[in-house]
Amino acid sequence: MTDRSNRDGNGVAIAHERLRLSILTGQLRGGEVLSQARLSEIVDAGRTPLREALRMLQHEGLVVSDPKRRIRIAELSAIDVEELYIARIALETTAIQVTVPQLGSEEIAQLEGWMTQMDHFADDRDLDRLEIPHRKFHSGLIDAGGQRVVQLANQLSDHAERYRRVHGTLHPATWDQRRSEHRAILDAAKANDADAATLALVNHYSRTAFEVIGDLDPDHDATRLRSAIDAELGSRPGVA
Repeated sequence: MTDRSNRDGNGVAIAHERLRLSILTGQLRGGEVLSQARLSEIVDAGRTPLREALRMLQHEGLVVSDPKRRIRIAELSAIDVEELYIARIALETTAIQVTVPQLGSEEIAQLEGWMTQMDHFADDRDLDRLEIPHRKFHSGLIDAGGQRVVQLANQLSDHAERYRRVHGTLHPATWDQRRSEHRAILDAAKANDADAATLALVNHYSRTAFEVIGDLDPDHDATRLRSAIDAELGSRPGVA
């Protein structure tokens, strides 16, 4: 690979990460329309790496392009939330069943540490720093599912972050509920009870999903999500 190719590749990666982070953290809001020239200024990238970065983001469902070469940030929607959490529940309940029986004292100590960090940053209302231990906590519960599973779960979590941030801003007091839900998951993991951990995870994700859907579109009937939850819990003996 030539030096030019390396530079181009690095430029695409940098532009992609900067834009992606701006979208996920809400700096670029859902529904916002920008020109490619403006986006180039925001991420300090040339046209060629920017176009490739936008193609990647379009594939991820985070941006939409139009014939006039403008870019629209994908809007937040109840349908998207429903689909995200159907996927998260299906994927992570399987991985947590694999992971919990393999957790040792060191892994439990790490989970406890991430819980403590989440509490600290939640008390400070620091959503940016809260996301770091939050992601590590959930990844630690599914790690034994394998690299591909963790990567996919992290990608889904990235997309859900946009919704978590909006919901957290609208309802800052919900952290007490989220804390108790994370604690229930961790206590079940410490007891080596994969079924209880699965149930606690489903309760956590389903409550979050339904509340966010209610914020976005109170009239949306999340029938598919309810069916997915019933199917997931009904498929596991001992989880009900």
